[in-house]
Amino acid sequence: QVHVVESGGGLVQAGGSLRLSCAASGRTFISYAMGWFRQAPGKEREFVAGITWSGGSTVYADSVKGRFTISRDNAKITMYLQMNSLKPEDTAVYYCAVGAISESDGLSLAYKYAYWGQGTQVTVSS
Repeated sequence: QVHVVESGGGLVQAGGSLRLSCAASGRTFISYAMGWFRQAPGKEREFVAGITWSGGSTVYADSVKGRFTISRDNAKITMYLQMNSLKPEDTAVYYCAVGAISESDGLSLAYKYAYWGQGTQVTVSS
């Protein structure tokens, strides 16, 4: 059974930093891409960042470019999201997703991800 588990969320003041982690297990994930999505109260889930298996391609939402950095450790099947200069509008539940996506064009498309975590809450106070 596949498990995708996020951690690292919490409460932080505006301008602060948080590092999210996502660990996947339960099957072979060779060649699988990973991504982060988020959903704020009353809003639809939106793409945040994605990374291919090799880590050679990364894609970011315009709203987080220059502030967030996605990375992964394939030996641990773990992905990270370093979030700096956080803003109140970054407040949301952040979800990790894993999918058999080989092209960077597909990283921002939620339907291409087969496995999802339960989410971790990030709250940024002003």
